Amino acid sequence: MQNVVSFRTIDSSNKTEVTKPVHMRILIADDHDLVRDTIGMFLEAEGMAEIVAVENLDAAIEATDKTGSFDLVLLDFNMPGMDGLAGLARMKEANDGRPVAILSGTATPQVARDAIDAGAAGFVPKTLGAKSMVSAIRFMAAGETYVPYDFMQQADAKTVANLTERETDVLRGLCEGKSNKEIARDLDLQEVTIKLHVKTLCRKLDAKNRTQAAMIARDRQLV
Repeated sequence: MQNVVSFRTIDSSNKTEVTKPVHMRILIADDHDLVRDTIGMFLEAEGMAEIVAVENLDAAIEATDKTGSFDLVLLDFNMPGMDGLAGLARMKEANDGRPVAILSGTATPQVARDAIDAGAAGFVPKTLGAKSMVSAIRFMAAGETYVPYDFMQQADAKTVANLTERETDVLRGLCEGKSNKEIARDLDLQEVTIKLHVKTLCRKLDAKNRTQAAMIARDRQLV
């Protein structure tokens, strides 16, 4: 008799039951519904996994405590509770040392290198296509380390769209949804300085406001 699995989002009251062969158990932790659902659909289409999706690190650890360790855990680098790579260490311990990978759409190649050095099973850019992402997940679940070669070759301190390195740092903060105060703290700058950078960014990107500047940055893959 064939096993069946369900694609479950723990913070949702709705569950979609899907009949698929069980090959492995995958935990996706990301605070964006679209990311969780999209990766889940990629994996479901391959019939490869039982997928549990949660929205923050604490929920990921709770899911592991309740249901046992997963064959692979994917952690969004910027979601609540991560505290940089400290979240990776917490999740590895909760998952009994089994593979835990970092998932991100904004982290730099240096962050990817640091994550792998810290014991991550790999670094998965959110820009990966469906087939490449599924292949990477299979690879990591098998105990290998996934390193996205093209991404790692990018310059860490790149400047784009005639932006200075500091403006690019501020733009990255906007794309992460951070306030001026949070960006100032991250970059060890005054909040008034960040406000000036945001004003310059909007002018250079022909954006009406900070939200539009972030949207333009994402569309043009500027960070």
